[in-house]
Amino acid sequence: MTDTTKRRLYHILERGRPDDRVSQIVDWALIALIVANVAAAVAATVEPFFQQYRDAFRIFELISVAVFTVEYACRLWVSTEQLSFGGHGPIAARLKFVASPFGLIDLLAILPFYIGLFVPFADLRILRIFRLLRLLKLARYSPALATLWQVLVSERRALAAALLIMGILLIVSSTAMYYIERNAQPEFFGSIPVAMWWSMATVTTVGYGDVVPVTNLGKVVGGVVMIMGVAMFALPVGIIASGFAVEIHRRDFVVTWGMVARVPLFAKLDALSVSRITSLLRARIVPGDATIIRRGDPADSMFFIASGTVEIDLKPEPIRLGDGDFFGELALLRDTPRSATIRALTQCRLLVLDRQDLEDLLETDGELHKAIMEVAEQRLPT
Repeated sequence: MTDTTKRRLYHILERGRPDDRVSQIVDWALIALIVANVAAAVAATVEPFFQQYRDAFRIFELISVAVFTVEYACRLWVSTEQLSFGGHGPIAARLKFVASPFGLIDLLAILPFYIGLFVPFADLRILRIFRLLRLLKLARYSPALATLWQVLVSERRALAAALLIMGILLIVSSTAMYYIERNAQPEFFGSIPVAMWWSMATVTTVGYGDVVPVTNLGKVVGGVVMIMGVAMFALPVGIIASGFAVEIHRRDFVVTWGMVARVPLFAKLDALSVSRITSLLRARIVPGDATIIRRGDPADSMFFIASGTVEIDLKPEPIRLGDGDFFGELALLRDTPRSATIRALTQCRLLVLDRQDLEDLLETDGELHKAIMEVAEQRLPT
Protein backbone atom coordinates (compact mmCIF):
# COMPACT_ATOMS: atom_id res chain seq x y z
CA MET A 1 0.00 0.00 0.00
CA THR A 2 2.86 2.37 0.86
CA ASP A 3 4.57 1.79 -2.50
CA THR A 4 1.28 2.38 -4.32
CA THR A 5 0.72 5.63 -2.40
CA LYS A 6 4.27 6.79 -3.08
CA ARG A 7 3.99 6.08 -6.81
CA ARG A 8 0.63 7.85 -7.01
CA LEU A 9 2.03 10.86 -5.14
CA TYR A 10 5.04 10.85 -7.47
CA HIS A 11 2.78 10.99 -10.52
CA ILE A 12 0.77 13.83 -8.95
CA LEU A 13 3.81 15.95 -8.08
CA GLU A 14 6.36 15.06 -10.74
CA ARG A 15 4.87 13.20 -13.69
CA GLY A 16 1.32 14.45 -14.02
CA ARG A 17 -0.45 13.62 -17.28
CA PRO A 18 -2.72 16.14 -19.05
CA ASP A 19 -5.74 13.95 -18.23
CA ASP A 20 -4.85 13.59 -14.52
CA ARG A 21 -7.21 16.09 -12.90
CA VAL A 22 -5.73 15.71 -9.41
CA SER A 23 -2.24 16.46 -10.72
CA GLN A 24 -3.50 19.45 -12.68
CA ILE A 25 -5.34 20.85 -9.64
CA VAL A 26 -2.25 20.44 -7.44
CA ASP A 27 -0.03 22.11 -10.04
CA TRP A 28 -2.33 25.10 -10.50
CA ALA A 29 -2.83 25.46 -6.74
CA LEU A 30 0.94 25.55 -6.16
CA ILE A 31 1.42 28.02 -9.03
CA ALA A 32 -1.26 30.30 -7.54
CA LEU A 33 0.37 30.06 -4.10
CA ILE A 34 3.80 30.90 -5.54
CA VAL A 35 2.45 33.95 -7.39
CA ALA A 36 0.56 35.07 -4.26
CA ASN A 37 3.77 34.72 -2.20
CA VAL A 38 5.74 36.84 -4.64
CA ALA A 39 3.00 39.49 -4.60
CA ALA A 40 3.01 39.43 -0.79
CA ALA A 41 6.80 39.75 -0.66
CA VAL A 42 6.63 42.78 -2.95
CA ALA A 43 3.78 44.38 -0.99
CA ALA A 44 5.61 43.78 2.30
CA THR A 45 8.35 46.19 1.22
CA VAL A 46 5.82 49.04 1.54
CA GLU A 47 6.39 49.54 5.24
CA PRO A 48 3.13 51.39 6.14
CA PHE A 49 1.08 48.75 4.29
CA PHE A 50 3.03 45.96 5.96
CA GLN A 51 2.57 47.47 9.43
CA GLN A 52 -1.18 47.86 8.84
CA TYR A 53 -1.66 44.22 7.77
CA ARG A 54 1.20 42.65 9.71
CA ASP A 55 -1.00 39.88 11.19
CA ALA A 56 -2.46 38.96 7.78
CA PHE A 57 1.03 38.79 6.27
CA ARG A 58 2.19 36.61 9.17
CA ILE A 59 -0.73 34.18 8.85
CA PHE A 60 -0.31 33.93 5.09
CA GLU A 61 3.41 33.28 5.54
CA LEU A 62 2.76 30.51 8.06
CA ILE A 63 0.25 28.84 5.76
CA SER A 64 2.57 29.15 2.76
CA VAL A 65 5.58 27.75 4.60
CA ALA A 66 3.47 24.87 5.89
CA VAL A 67 2.32 24.02 2.36
CA PHE A 68 5.79 24.38 0.84
CA THR A 69 7.32 22.33 3.66
CA VAL A 70 4.84 19.51 3.12
CA GLU A 71 5.46 19.74 -0.63
CA TYR A 72 9.24 19.56 -0.10
CA ALA A 73 8.89 16.60 2.26
CA CYS A 74 6.64 14.78 -0.21
CA ARG A 75 9.01 15.43 -3.13
CA LEU A 76 11.89 14.21 -0.97
CA TRP A 77 9.95 11.06 -0.09
CA VAL A 78 8.97 10.18 -3.67
CA SER A 79 12.36 11.09 -5.16
CA THR A 80 13.28 7.38 -5.06
CA GLU A 81 10.71 6.86 -7.85
CA GLN A 82 12.64 9.07 -10.27
CA LEU A 83 14.77 7.13 -12.71
CA SER A 84 17.52 9.75 -12.58
CA PHE A 85 17.77 9.40 -8.78
CA GLY A 86 16.90 5.73 -8.41
CA GLY A 87 19.24 2.77 -8.47
CA HIS A 88 21.49 4.18 -5.75
CA GLY A 89 19.47 3.30 -2.67
CA PRO A 90 16.87 5.49 -0.92
CA ILE A 91 19.37 7.66 0.97
CA ALA A 92 21.56 8.37 -2.08
CA ALA A 93 18.50 9.07 -4.21
CA ARG A 94 17.18 11.61 -1.71
CA LEU A 95 20.57 13.26 -1.37
CA LYS A 96 20.68 13.60 -5.16
CA PHE A 97 17.26 15.28 -5.06
CA VAL A 98 18.39 17.69 -2.33
CA ALA A 99 21.45 18.65 -4.42
CA SER A 100 19.49 18.94 -7.68
CA PRO A 101 18.55 22.41 -9.03
CA PHE A 102 14.85 22.00 -8.27
CA GLY A 103 15.63 20.48 -4.87
CA LEU A 104 17.74 23.50 -3.96
CA ILE A 105 15.02 25.87 -5.19
CA ASP A 106 12.39 24.07 -3.08
CA LEU A 107 14.70 24.28 -0.05
CA LEU A 108 15.38 27.99 -0.59
CA ALA A 109 11.62 28.60 -0.70
CA ILE A 110 11.27 27.63 2.98
CA LEU A 111 14.77 28.18 4.37
CA PRO A 112 14.46 31.96 5.08
CA PHE A 113 11.46 31.34 7.34
CA TYR A 114 13.27 28.75 9.44
CA ILE A 115 16.38 30.92 9.61
CA GLY A 116 14.30 33.74 11.06
CA LEU A 117 12.59 31.29 13.42
CA PHE A 118 15.73 29.73 14.85
CA VAL A 119 18.15 32.67 14.47
CA PRO A 120 16.49 35.49 16.45
CA PHE A 121 19.13 38.09 15.55
CA ALA A 122 18.50 37.73 11.79
CA ASP A 123 17.16 40.83 10.01
CA LEU A 124 13.56 39.86 9.26
CA ARG A 125 13.20 42.60 6.64
CA ILE A 126 16.01 41.05 4.60
CA LEU A 127 14.41 37.63 5.01
CA ARG A 128 11.15 38.99 3.58
CA ILE A 129 13.05 39.94 0.42
CA PHE A 130 14.51 36.42 0.21
CA ARG A 131 10.96 35.08 -0.12
CA LEU A 132 11.10 36.35 -3.71
CA LEU A 133 13.24 33.29 -4.39
CA ARG A 134 9.98 31.34 -4.39
CA LEU A 135 9.44 32.77 -7.85
CA LEU A 136 12.08 30.28 -9.04
CA LYS A 137 9.68 27.45 -8.21
CA LEU A 138 7.65 28.46 -11.27
CA ALA A 139 10.47 27.06 -13.40
CA ARG A 140 9.18 23.59 -12.53
CA TYR A 141 5.87 24.37 -14.27
CA SER A 142 7.15 26.43 -17.19
CA PRO A 143 8.15 24.57 -20.38
CA ALA A 144 9.59 27.83 -21.73
CA LEU A 145 12.01 28.18 -18.81
CA ALA A 146 12.91 24.52 -19.10
CA THR A 147 13.67 25.04 -22.77
CA LEU A 148 15.76 28.12 -21.97
CA TRP A 149 17.77 26.14 -19.43
CA GLN A 150 18.30 23.35 -21.95
CA VAL A 151 19.49 25.87 -24.54
CA LEU A 152 21.90 27.48 -22.06
CA VAL A 153 23.31 24.07 -21.14
CA SER A 154 23.70 22.91 -24.74
CA GLU A 155 25.26 26.21 -25.85
CA ARG A 156 27.42 26.71 -22.75
CA ARG A 157 30.72 26.41 -24.63
CA ALA A 158 29.73 28.96 -27.27
CA LEU A 159 28.38 31.32 -24.59
CA ALA A 160 31.56 30.90 -22.55
CA ALA A 161 33.63 31.78 -25.62
CA ALA A 162 31.50 34.89 -26.22
CA LEU A 163 31.86 35.95 -22.58
CA LEU A 164 35.62 35.41 -22.80
CA ILE A 165 35.81 37.69 -25.85
CA MET A 166 33.75 40.33 -24.03
CA GLY A 167 36.04 40.05 -21.01
CA ILE A 168 39.10 40.55 -23.20
CA LEU A 169 37.48 43.60 -24.80
CA LEU A 170 36.68 44.97 -21.33
CA ILE A 171 40.28 44.63 -20.11
CA VAL A 172 41.85 45.95 -23.32
CA SER A 173 39.56 48.99 -23.47
CA SER A 174 40.06 49.74 -19.76
CA THR A 175 43.83 49.53 -20.16
CA ALA A 176 43.82 51.76 -23.24
CA MET A 177 41.67 54.41 -21.59
CA TYR A 178 43.81 54.28 -18.44
CA TYR A 179 46.92 55.28 -20.40
CA ILE A 180 45.06 57.84 -22.54
CA GLU A 181 42.87 59.57 -19.92
CA ARG A 182 44.69 59.11 -16.59
CA ASN A 183 46.35 62.53 -16.68
CA ALA A 184 43.24 64.38 -17.88
CA GLN A 185 40.79 62.61 -15.50
CA PRO A 186 42.69 60.86 -12.69
CA GLU A 187 39.52 60.53 -10.60
CA PHE A 188 37.81 58.43 -13.33
CA PHE A 189 40.75 56.76 -15.08
CA GLY A 190 43.42 56.75 -12.35
CA SER A 191 43.76 52.96 -12.49
CA ILE A 192 42.65 50.11 -14.69
CA PRO A 193 40.05 48.82 -12.18
CA VAL A 194 38.57 52.34 -11.92
CA ALA A 195 38.54 52.68 -15.72
CA MET A 196 36.61 49.42 -15.95
CA TRP A 197 33.45 51.25 -14.86
CA TRP A 198 33.52 53.32 -18.05
CA SER A 199 34.43 50.24 -20.12
CA MET A 200 31.59 48.20 -18.65
CA ALA A 201 29.04 50.95 -19.28
CA THR A 202 30.33 51.39 -22.84
CA VAL A 203 30.82 47.75 -23.86
CA THR A 204 27.34 46.85 -22.60
CA THR A 205 25.96 49.80 -24.66
CA VAL A 206 24.31 51.19 -21.50
CA GLY A 207 26.30 54.43 -21.66
CA TYR A 208 25.42 56.16 -18.40
CA GLY A 209 27.32 59.27 -19.43
CA ASP A 210 28.66 59.90 -15.91
CA VAL A 211 32.21 59.17 -17.14
CA VAL A 212 33.26 60.21 -20.66
CA PRO A 213 36.63 60.64 -22.38
CA VAL A 214 37.74 64.26 -22.87
CA THR A 215 40.89 63.82 -24.98
CA ASN A 216 40.65 63.45 -28.74
CA LEU A 217 42.38 60.07 -28.76
CA GLY A 218 40.15 58.93 -25.90
CA LYS A 219 37.04 59.86 -27.89
CA VAL A 220 38.30 57.89 -30.89
CA VAL A 221 38.99 54.83 -28.73
CA GLY A 222 35.62 55.28 -27.05
CA GLY A 223 33.85 55.25 -30.42
CA VAL A 224 35.64 52.06 -31.44
CA VAL A 225 34.71 50.42 -28.13
CA MET A 226 31.05 51.40 -28.64
CA ILE A 227 30.93 49.78 -32.08
CA MET A 228 32.71 46.67 -30.86
CA GLY A 229 30.39 46.49 -27.82
CA VAL A 230 27.33 46.33 -30.07
CA ALA A 231 28.93 43.53 -32.08
CA MET A 232 30.06 41.62 -29.00
CA PHE A 233 26.68 41.71 -27.29
CA ALA A 234 25.01 40.46 -30.46
CA LEU A 235 27.01 37.24 -30.14
CA PRO A 236 25.28 35.70 -27.07
CA VAL A 237 21.88 36.87 -28.32
CA GLY A 238 22.48 35.13 -31.65
CA ILE A 239 23.78 31.99 -29.93
CA ILE A 240 20.72 31.73 -27.68
CA ALA A 241 18.32 32.48 -30.56
CA SER A 242 19.87 29.81 -32.78
CA GLY A 243 19.88 27.40 -29.83
CA PHE A 244 16.15 27.99 -29.33
CA ALA A 245 15.50 27.31 -33.02
CA VAL A 246 17.50 24.07 -32.90
CA GLU A 247 15.80 22.92 -29.69
CA ILE A 248 12.30 23.64 -31.02
CA HIS A 249 13.12 21.90 -34.32
CA ARG A 250 14.50 18.90 -32.42
CA ARG A 251 11.38 18.61 -30.27
CA ASP A 252 9.08 18.97 -33.27
CA PHE A 253 11.08 16.28 -35.06
CA VAL A 254 10.87 13.89 -32.09
CA VAL A 255 7.12 14.49 -31.70
CA THR A 256 6.50 14.01 -35.42
CA TRP A 257 8.70 10.88 -35.50
CA GLY A 258 6.68 9.39 -32.65
CA MET A 259 3.42 10.19 -34.43
CA VAL A 260 4.68 8.68 -37.70
CA ALA A 261 5.84 5.53 -35.95
CA ARG A 262 2.33 5.00 -34.51
CA VAL A 263 0.71 4.98 -37.99
CA PRO A 264 0.40 1.32 -39.08
CA LEU A 265 1.01 2.29 -42.71
CA PHE A 266 4.57 3.33 -41.75
CA ALA A 267 5.17 0.68 -39.06
CA LYS A 268 7.26 -1.62 -41.27
CA LEU A 269 9.44 1.10 -42.77
CA ASP A 270 13.10 1.33 -41.82
CA ALA A 271 14.51 4.27 -39.86
CA LEU A 272 15.79 6.02 -42.99
CA SER A 273 12.36 5.90 -44.64
CA VAL A 274 10.61 7.08 -41.47
CA SER A 275 13.11 9.95 -41.19
CA ARG A 276 12.43 10.96 -44.79
CA ILE A 277 8.67 10.84 -44.32
CA THR A 278 8.98 12.77 -41.04
CA SER A 279 10.75 15.58 -42.86
CA LEU A 280 7.79 15.85 -45.26
CA LEU A 281 4.95 15.72 -42.75
CA ARG A 282 3.54 18.61 -40.75
CA ALA A 283 1.99 17.97 -37.35
CA ARG A 284 -1.42 19.51 -36.77
CA ILE A 285 -3.71 19.38 -33.74
CA VAL A 286 -7.45 19.73 -34.43
CA PRO A 287 -9.94 20.29 -31.57
CA GLY A 288 -13.04 18.16 -31.26
CA ASP A 289 -16.03 19.03 -33.50
CA ALA A 290 -13.83 21.06 -35.86
CA THR A 291 -14.21 20.70 -39.63
CA ILE A 292 -11.03 19.43 -41.29
CA ILE A 293 -12.22 19.19 -44.90
CA ARG A 294 -15.31 20.65 -46.57
CA ARG A 295 -17.03 19.14 -49.58
CA GLY A 296 -16.06 21.04 -52.73
CA ASP A 297 -12.77 22.40 -51.40
CA PRO A 298 -9.71 21.98 -53.64
CA ALA A 299 -7.55 19.00 -52.72
CA ASP A 300 -4.04 20.02 -51.68
CA SER A 301 -3.06 17.46 -49.01
CA MET A 302 -3.83 14.15 -47.34
CA PHE A 303 -3.99 13.39 -43.63
CA PHE A 304 -2.79 10.62 -41.32
CA ILE A 305 -4.43 10.18 -37.91
CA ALA A 306 -1.90 9.72 -35.14
CA SER A 307 -4.60 9.88 -32.47
CA GLY A 308 -8.27 10.78 -32.32
CA THR A 309 -11.42 10.02 -34.32
CA VAL A 310 -12.83 11.70 -37.44
CA GLU A 311 -16.12 11.26 -39.27
CA ILE A 312 -16.52 11.29 -43.06
CA ASP A 313 -19.95 12.56 -44.12
CA LEU A 314 -20.88 9.97 -46.74
CA LYS A 315 -24.18 8.48 -47.88
CA PRO A 316 -25.91 6.32 -46.85
CA GLU A 317 -23.90 6.15 -43.62
CA PRO A 318 -21.02 8.25 -42.28
CA ILE A 319 -17.66 6.53 -41.88
CA ARG A 320 -15.51 6.89 -38.81
CA LEU A 321 -11.72 6.64 -38.89
CA GLY A 322 -9.38 6.38 -35.92
CA ASP A 323 -5.74 6.00 -34.90
CA GLY A 324 -3.54 4.90 -37.78
CA ASP A 325 -6.07 5.61 -40.56
CA PHE A 326 -5.63 8.19 -43.29
CA PHE A 327 -7.96 10.20 -45.48
CA GLY A 328 -7.99 12.85 -48.19
CA GLU A 329 -6.01 10.75 -50.67
CA LEU A 330 -8.88 10.09 -53.12
CA ALA A 331 -9.27 13.68 -54.28
CA LEU A 332 -5.49 13.98 -54.67
CA LEU A 333 -5.17 10.79 -56.72
CA ARG A 334 -8.16 11.66 -58.91
CA ASP A 335 -7.31 15.40 -59.05
CA THR A 336 -10.85 16.42 -58.13
CA PRO A 337 -12.40 18.65 -55.45
CA ARG A 338 -13.18 17.16 -52.05
CA SER A 339 -16.16 14.81 -52.28
CA ALA A 340 -17.07 14.74 -48.60
CA THR A 341 -16.96 16.82 -45.46
CA ILE A 342 -14.73 15.46 -42.70
CA ARG A 343 -14.85 16.66 -39.11
CA ALA A 344 -13.06 15.71 -35.91
CA LEU A 345 -15.21 13.93 -33.33
CA THR A 346 -12.46 14.22 -30.70
CA GLN A 347 -9.25 16.16 -30.47
CA CYS A 348 -7.03 14.76 -33.22
CA ARG A 349 -3.30 14.76 -33.79
CA LEU A 350 -2.87 14.71 -37.54
CA LEU A 351 0.08 14.45 -39.89
CA VAL A 352 -0.41 16.46 -43.08
CA LEU A 353 1.25 15.51 -46.37
CA ASP A 354 1.11 18.02 -49.25
CA ARG A 355 0.19 17.03 -52.80
CA GLN A 356 3.67 17.39 -54.32
CA ASP A 357 5.30 15.53 -51.44
CA LEU A 358 2.75 12.71 -51.80
CA GLU A 359 3.47 12.40 -55.52
CA ASP A 360 7.23 12.31 -54.89
CA LEU A 361 6.79 9.76 -52.12
CA LEU A 362 4.63 7.44 -54.20
CA GLU A 363 7.15 7.55 -57.04
CA THR A 364 10.11 6.58 -54.84
CA ASP A 365 8.48 4.13 -52.38
CA GLY A 366 6.76 1.23 -54.14
CA GLU A 367 5.48 -0.46 -50.96
CA LEU A 368 3.89 2.74 -49.68
CA HIS A 369 2.37 3.41 -53.11
CA LYS A 370 0.86 -0.08 -53.17
CA ALA A 371 -0.60 0.23 -49.64
CA ILE A 372 -2.19 3.62 -50.29
CA MET A 373 -3.62 2.54 -53.65
CA GLU A 374 -5.17 -0.59 -52.11
CA VAL A 375 -7.01 1.47 -49.51
CA ALA A 376 -8.00 4.07 -52.12
CA GLU A 377 -9.49 1.39 -54.39
CA GLN A 378 -11.54 0.04 -51.52
CA ARG A 379 -12.95 3.50 -50.87
CA LEU A 380 -13.79 4.28 -54.51
CA PRO A 381 -17.55 4.16 -55.12
CA THR A 382 -18.68 1.20 -57.18
